[in-house]
Amino acid sequence: MIGHVLDAGVPAAWVTGDEVYGGDPHLSAELERRQIGYVLAVSRKRAIATRAGVFRAGVLAHGLPKRAWQRLSAGAGAKGHRMYDWAQVDIDSQPSSTGHRWLLIRRNRRTGELAFYRGYSPRPVALTMLVEVAGRRWTVEEAFQAAKGLAGLDEHQVRRWTSWHRWTTMAMLAHAFLAVTAAIERAGATTPSDLVPLTCSEIQRLFAAFVAQPVLDLVHRLRWSEWRRRHQARARTSHYRRQAA
Repeated sequence: MIGHVLDAGVPAAWVTGDEVYGGDPHLSAELERRQIGYVLAVSRKRAIATRAGVFRAGVLAHGLPKRAWQRLSAGAGAKGHRMYDWAQVDIDSQPSSTGHRWLLIRRNRRTGELAFYRGYSPRPVALTMLVEVAGRRWTVEEAFQAAKGLAGLDEHQVRRWTSWHRWTTMAMLAHAFLAVTAAIERAGATTPSDLVPLTCSEIQRLFAAFVAQPVLDLVHRLRWSEWRRRHQARARTSHYRRQAA
């Protein structure tokens, strides 16, 4: 599927995915052949070839010195930046191969839990870039969850592929409408500092109120929307202040 998308001319500089994709050697080989960078999750038991020998990913992580770790954000969330400790280890490659390969390690700041990724780029890149790509998985998961909650992506009751495809297409179209509307609103209007920008959830709520239900009091519904956004803005500010303390 990724090959079809790239062959169709869709521009893509990076690919990221969970352990299912990180464990597929054909995927990583094809991406490297196409000179497409990737950051794919792998198991802690994954054998990693280094200049010092072959070790499991978990063993390499526990042998890293303190100075090897950097505290970086994997992206902004509703409760502040997703801060983790990150480290990278160069992967030993064949002399005939091109590009650069790394083991990327993420450590939870509170629990110490580790996660592992195998990274590749046709050219040298900074650790911050690998972390940014790894963090894109949260964005993808959030989009799936939003499409399920706002557009009923997972509420089909069909048994055939054609019916499933129709339902999924309509659900994705509905979610695209919400996402595009939110993007247009953010680009074309200045949001007061005490309000969060219009979100897909808020637009869906307003759309349902105006279309699916009789609009008894338009001003009342808009005031409720403003109250929710102001409450969300205060909560977000509180989370960021607590995180920075």
